[in-house]
Amino acid sequence: MVAGSDAGFIFKLYGFGFIRELELLQEAGFHPLEALQAATLNGAELLGMADEIGSVVPGKKADLVIVEGNPIANFKLLYGTGHMFLDRERGAVERVGGVRYTVKDGIVYDAKALLADVRDMVTAAKSRDNHPSP
Repeated sequence: MVAGSDAGFIFKLYGFGFIRELELLQEAGFHPLEALQAATLNGAELLGMADEIGSVVPGKKADLVIVEGNPIANFKLLYGTGHMFLDRERGAVERVGGVRYTVKDGIVYDAKALLADVRDMVTAAKSRDNHPSP
């Protein structure tokens, strides 16, 4: 079994359904580790690239996401912006989880700072669109 998001449905963008796919595999009866393996090593094997990617071992390329919490216990932690959580003791809903850091080609990126940068760029672009220069 291999995981790979398919944008073959209206309003779906490639890659943005990947975490949901892991959740659906778990709901279908896969152990969370099996779902994670379907998303990593199994995909690399299918592509014939298991000697280069697909697992975190010396000599292989590996891009990583670092989250606060255990994604095997809750795949929702892997969503870039986290997810909504009901704190029953306080009776409050709060956003928790989300990718904290991304490691790409050996460079560590602060994912929250990158999201803030994108948010600022979108706000600036909207401002320019609503107030065009003369």
